[in-house]
Amino acid sequence: MNRPVAWRWFAAAAASVAAAAVGVALPVLQASAATGAATGYATQNGGTTGGAGGQTVRATTGTAIHTALCNRASSSTPIIIEVEGTINHGNTAKVSGSSCNTADGVIELKQISNVTIIGVGGGAIFDQLGIHIRESRNIIIRNVTVRNVKKSGSPTSNGGDAIGMETDVRNVWVDHATLEASGGEAEGFDGLFDMKDNTQYVTLSYSILRNSGRGGLIGSSETDTTNGFVTFHHNLYTNIDSRTPLLRGGIAHIYNNSYVSLNESGINSRAGAKAKVENNYFKDSHDVLGTFYTSAAGTWQASGNILDNVTWSSPGSETNPAGPSMPSTTTVSIPYSYQLDAASCVPSTVSQTAGANKGLLESNGSCSAQSPTASPTSSKTASPTASPTTSPTPTSSPTSSPSGTNLSIGAGSDGSSKADGTSYGNVRDGDVATYWSPSGTTGDIAIKWSTAKTISRIIIRESSGAVGAIGSWQVINNDTGAVLKSGSGAGTITFSATSMTKVVFRITSASATPRVGEFETYAS
Repeated sequence: MNRPVAWRWFAAAAASVAAAAVGVALPVLQASAATGAATGYATQNGGTTGGAGGQTVRATTGTAIHTALCNRASSSTPIIIEVEGTINHGNTAKVSGSSCNTADGVIELKQISNVTIIGVGGGAIFDQLGIHIRESRNIIIRNVTVRNVKKSGSPTSNGGDAIGMETDVRNVWVDHATLEASGGEAEGFDGLFDMKDNTQYVTLSYSILRNSGRGGLIGSSETDTTNGFVTFHHNLYTNIDSRTPLLRGGIAHIYNNSYVSLNESGINSRAGAKAKVENNYFKDSHDVLGTFYTSAAGTWQASGNILDNVTWSSPGSETNPAGPSMPSTTTVSIPYSYQLDAASCVPSTVSQTAGANKGLLESNGSCSAQSPTASPTSSKTASPTASPTTSPTPTSSPTSSPSGTNLSIGAGSDGSSKADGTSYGNVRDGDVATYWSPSGTTGDIAIKWSTAKTISRIIIRESSGAVGAIGSWQVINNDTGAVLKSGSGAGTITFSATSMTKVVFRITSASATPRVGEFETYAS
């Protein structure tokens, strides 16, 4: 629902051309400066280390990036790809190999893991060429510019998204990037930073998003609600019509961002989403927080934000602005540690640190810029879904007799894609003969309640025909994204008593297609 506003981008484009004409010098990032560690939700679910510990290669074309991926020993062999120069359609071709799945006209990170792409030297520019992450895990993208990616007109790439993630993506950190367009949908552009179809544990930090109709979304429709656990911090959004971001379901933590000229709407929490919005600075903008263009409401917890010349719409059937006082409508618990800059200094701090070619400078938490902290040095070779603190341990027999009330009876259930002929509701019907199976060998099944329940024990019972199929798993508090327990095999699983409205059983490996007959939940 973005209105054509092509004139807004003319001045910005002209300013960019003028800067180039006078030879504006940009800071140079050398390979030795590529330090820093992931922050936010990207630190959860086993963490995000990219290609740390792997081989480092240099690429000056898109084809060379694809070749580096395809030359690895396997699709999970860690690799750091240093990129310098302009990457475009003319130098980006499909490369084949057993460790990659690439395509022409897009940087394709598909069905792979443990990869870092970082701009070095004079900088890396992806010109009219998007970065597509699909069915992949543990990916880091830093110090790059992605500009003018189109979904219509010529040339097209990545559905018009600068960076797009979809289909079972986990643990992505995008840092010190500049993502920009030259208009909205009418001019052929789509989103700058999109996540859909079960994308989780993502952080966007110290980046610039500008001159676009759409900043980005989490969830492609009101029913695509398996995405979430996304952190946005120390980013600059400027001259954006809407979606900073659009959040459908899931949880987003949005702090210390600078917003300038949000023309139609800003943070749009919809379809049951929860957004924690703290210590941001909003300037010269309209409807910066709320539920817009739908009656499917979302919620937010807002604190410490500064509103500088912000205007608001009147409430309506599909318009629920949070302003002008932005009272909170929910509470959101964050499972990781972080430092908040005062909102008053956010514009200055972000201007010093955000975007590509800024030397990867970060905030020191006290309104000043500093060099990045050290990167992790160990190679991440295990599955990115492994718990960072708990090793998988066998569980007890799934046929053990429970005590107490099974809180799953009468509750709701959902999950990731299911196999034909199976149902989410089968895991809470008291009949182990009926079951849910994922569409593949891995996936999520969840029990949910309208009000929070305190849970400390679950029992996973496999249906006949697939006993012993479940391999490794995680139990996740969907309200916060925290991993409560990891292990292997079906049976009884205990953990510290936790209050939550939804608990997820995530199967991360299996010897055959699992059949979860019952997912029982207990207070003790």
